[in-house]
Amino acid sequence: MGNSNSQGNAPISAPNPSAAYPSECPMSQSESGSDRKQCPVKDQIDPNNMMPPPNQRPAPDQPFSLDTSRVVSTIPKASGTNGEKWVYPSQQMFWNAMLRKGWRWKEDSPEPSDMANIISIHNANNEQAWQEVLKWEAFHARDCPCGPKLLKFGGKATEFSPRARIRYWMGYELPFDRHDWIVDRCGKQVRYIIDYYDGGMVDPETYQFTLLDVRPALDSFTAFWDRSKAAVMRWTNFNKAGGDSRVYHTGDTVDTNIEPATINSKIPSECPMHSAKS
Repeated sequence: MGNSNSQGNAPISAPNPSAAYPSECPMSQSESGSDRKQCPVKDQIDPNNMMPPPNQRPAPDQPFSLDTSRVVSTIPKASGTNGEKWVYPSQQMFWNAMLRKGWRWKEDSPEPSDMANIISIHNANNEQAWQEVLKWEAFHARDCPCGPKLLKFGGKATEFSPRARIRYWMGYELPFDRHDWIVDRCGKQVRYIIDYYDGGMVDPETYQFTLLDVRPALDSFTAFWDRSKAAVMRWTNFNKAGGDSRVYHTGDTVDTNIEPATINSKIPSECPMHSAKS
């Protein structure tokens, strides 16, 4: 997984999940009253990602310039045109979003390289999460031959899932973040829960350090059946694989063949980790 390091590469220290990787993703906005106070342009926010129009302007007291280039993800966008994919935020957009969430950069004394690392970790986590979603969606390949697409997403860092709470009562740590993704399965909306756990050191090549617990929410019989089948498959193959029976990321290498986005007004402001109410 992401805490494995290649020979000859110095490991990157994992950022504090509550600091460098703020709860609910820095660019997320929930529907709470406190968030409405922090975002005076609420009326202009896109309901699919709860984000205002992209802001690439430097903040007034920003100590250094930041990259404004963006990267196109591998995640298909359900509400977009045919073939359109979600676009990740730039370093400048991420910085501005963290300021909106109340971040005080002078207390952390960040370096320009810190923002580059945070963006890389952010993007790698999304690619990793989507690969896990695709594994679940493989159960429905016949029903949805064109493949699933991501419709919208929501940050729920303070709303621990029943599974996370049960694990906590058993002595395990709580996730430092949670997101709910709404996937369009050829016209059917399916909700996925993603719990994020600290995985230790950051892999210097893939920028992975998070352990993900990805599964369909138990809000339909189909989801219950999928999770039951997956549980049987995991326990059946446990001894053969010699691995963990949890639904954490299996250690597969995430496809990093993602391309820089051209800066123009047509690029959407969304990012799969940004919050929206499902």
